[in-house]
Parts: sequence; C-alpha cells; structure tokens
Amino acid sequence: MNLDLEGFRVIEASSGVEALRRVREDLPDLVLLDVMMPEMDGFETLRLLREISDVPVVMLTVRAEEEDVVRGLELGADDYVTKPFSVRELTSRIRAVLRRTGTPTGPESAILKIDDYLSIDYSRWEAIVGGKRVKLRPTEFRLLHHLIENAGWVVPHETLLSKVWGYEYRDEVHYVRLYVTYLRQKIEPDPANPRYILTERGVGYRFVDFRHKTAEEENG
Repeated sequence: MNLDLEGFRVIEASSGVEALRRVREDLPDLVLLDVMMPEMDGFETLRLLREISDVPVVMLTVRAEEEDVVRGLELGADDYVTKPFSVRELTSRIRAVLRRTGTPTGPESAILKIDDYLSIDYSRWEAIVGGKRVKLRPTEFRLLHHLIENAGWVVPHETLLSKVWGYEYRDEVHYVRLYVTYLRQKIEPDPANPRYILTERGVGYRFVDFRHKTAEEENG
C-alpha cells in the first residue's frame, strides 16, 4: 500500500502507543488506524486518540460485522474500510473523509438562531444549547448543516449519505442513524423525544421548519 504515489505524505507508526505520540508531534490531517495492532488494538487506540485530538480517522480491519463497524464509529472513527481493499478504494475513502471534514459554508451571520434554546455557530463548529456551547465533530456539523439547509423538508437517507459522506456511501444507512443519534444527544432537550431532528420512518430525516415559526412569531 503505497499512498505516497497518490500524493499523500505518510508517517508510519508500528503500535498504538507510537501512533498516539506521532499524532501529538506531527499533527496529521488524517489517521489510518488498523484494528489489529500489537500492545493496544485499534479500538483502544482510537478511544485514547479522541481524548487528545479530533483528527479524522479511517479504520482498517478484516472484520466486516456491523457491530464492529458501529463500535468504531461510536468511538469516533470517521470511516471504516474492510480488508482486502485496493489502493484506489482506500484513496477514494481518504479523499471523501478529508472533503467532508472541511468547513461548510454557513449563513452570512456566523451564528444562526434556531430558537431561544438552540443556535448554531458556523465560525466555531459549535451548537449553543440552552446557553452552553457544545462542540460538534466535523461529520456531525456537516450533517446538521445539511439538515438545517433543508429545514421543513424530508431529506432521504441516500441524499444525506451522498451529500455528507460521499456518493460511494449511499447504501451505508447505519452511518446516518448513528450520527443522528449523536446530534440528538448533543442538541435535543430530550433525545428520546426529539424537537429538532425528526424521523420520517423508512425515508429519512427532517429538521423542524424553524424559519416558518420565526416568521409567524415576528408577524404575531
């Protein structure tokens, strides 16, 4: 696997402990993390990595079970590639992750007010929830951004996957479900009874039409 030929500068680490040290010292743009490593497996390495960095992570594994994929995503991985894979596939996934961890274009005002409880700060990738700032990870922020852009409309799973993750992810519905759960835990007053991100069963998700409500309040 020679990613140097694809235009990437690669820094290697032979163990999870060394990987954590290299992340601190070299500040990479992305980490490829193998689940099977000596001393400390990829899951434990990822858990510790997320305590010190928000760097995008793509996990590599020979195991394709959904529970392993979900475990990696829950620990903070941005993507999961199952062996064997081609350099072309891996490169495509890397570029997709790097694209979606770029800064989304926000509204003219840096802070978008949804209502008195929730606002979104586009300049800092944060939600302001009940007066407290909540940091959002890049994929969480892009997903929320796309839902807000289409407030009041149902956005199908496939559309969210294509827009947020990339066209090649259009069948990975569990990615959307998992990240919607993350967002609800961060922005909803009661995640079990969401006020903002509503489920349209079998279709996708809809962000509440806050613009219509705001206009009614101003006219009322």
